[in-house]
Amino acid sequence: MRNGALHQVLEAFTVDAASWLAAETAGGAEVPFEVIEEPGAGRVPLYCYRPLTGAFIRERLGLLSALPTYAPAARALAAADGVAAYLEAKGETRIPGQPRERADAALRAFLGSVFAERSEFGFDPARFETAYADLERVMYEGRCMATVIAPLLGVALDPETSELALGGGLSLVRGDAFPDAPSEAVWGESEEPSVLAVLAIAQDRASRPPVPVARKRFRRILTALRLFERGGYAFGPVAWARTDAGAWRPVAMGGSGRPRFVTFISAEREDELRAFCNLIARRTPTGGELAWALARFEMGCERLAPFEALTDYLLALRALLEPEGPASGRLAQRLAVICAKPEERAQLAERTAYAISLERAVIAGLAPAEPGVDALVDELAEHLRAILRDALCGHLEPDLRAVADELLAESSAQDAPVAAAPAPTPAPDPDPALDPDPAPAR
Repeated sequence: MRNGALHQVLEAFTVDAASWLAAETAGGAEVPFEVIEEPGAGRVPLYCYRPLTGAFIRERLGLLSALPTYAPAARALAAADGVAAYLEAKGETRIPGQPRERADAALRAFLGSVFAERSEFGFDPARFETAYADLERVMYEGRCMATVIAPLLGVALDPETSELALGGGLSLVRGDAFPDAPSEAVWGESEEPSVLAVLAIAQDRASRPPVPVARKRFRRILTALRLFERGGYAFGPVAWARTDAGAWRPVAMGGSGRPRFVTFISAEREDELRAFCNLIARRTPTGGELAWALARFEMGCERLAPFEALTDYLLALRALLEPEGPASGRLAQRLAVICAKPEERAQLAERTAYAISLERAVIAGLAPAEPGVDALVDELAEHLRAILRDALCGHLEPDLRAVADELLAESSAQDAPVAAAPAPTPAPDPDPALDPDPAPAR
């Protein structure tokens, strides 16, 4: 077996499909037959009935696609190379052009192989393994399966989820559900197994494991998670790579911060996270103010203490909202008009100005002693995260300064101006009622 993840999802789907097809036949559905002639003793031919299992499955593929294990299997095949070759080997004359359509056709052909010439359905492990070996033989002929894994800290999957496929051979897998994973990757300081980021791709046998590609794609997962949900996500310093079922080889992953708490991804949000990761992979900017601000935001996420990230977050917000420079004093008002409700804008502007005044203590290498500082920095980070997320998703125009000034002009026209924020002078007495829950960006 070369692709353990593909084997797992196909086996789960085949088990469910077998149960469902068996229920169909028990309910009265009949498998069609054809009569074939075979040579008998002497000149007398023998006539045999052969079940047309493939036709029976083809007619019900739409209903089989409603099984909960169908979508993971289809996604795994859509992301795999060699599916077209498998369909050709199975005698398909019209190969679909789209990966998902090829995956649907391959699932139908695979089930046809597992249940070939059978009129009764039931999961037979031996027949499944034979059909799967044939699938891998065709898909990976002359090629190998390269796998890179890295522990993703600060995140937990739903207890019922062993793998969350993200597409393109990339997935999040619960460590104890990944076969043969190194114990160092699965078990860390926590009593719970780590979630593993996994990249599994087919490549030429002469190629080295795609460690640089894995680092880049794992980093995109980290970026997407930080924008998707507040959390303290990080990768462990070491990843592991191997070819086919060979020995794991440790490789350097690089630092990415320290997780401060664990964020739970419920089963109900898995599709949302999958779609968001794909969106961020497509729309992450490579240059300009938005790219620079995103990089500063991630630097802040990787600081060991929240107050150490204050300058990172302020620099990112200035790049987006205060291109004139901090001397203009416009950051607090522009942030407030974008992120707060009208009745809450004055308070947010004041709190932002207070955060700006605290930057002096950070620059001096002093940890502010006032209570609530960490909560204030976290609040600022949440507003920045919301702005970045909305800008990348297209909910906010790229020119955020212009958006803020337009909103400020509308507010002034309605005689509801945002209160002027004080200049970033030495920090005043802290507000004892600091609110750690910011209003979302609109």
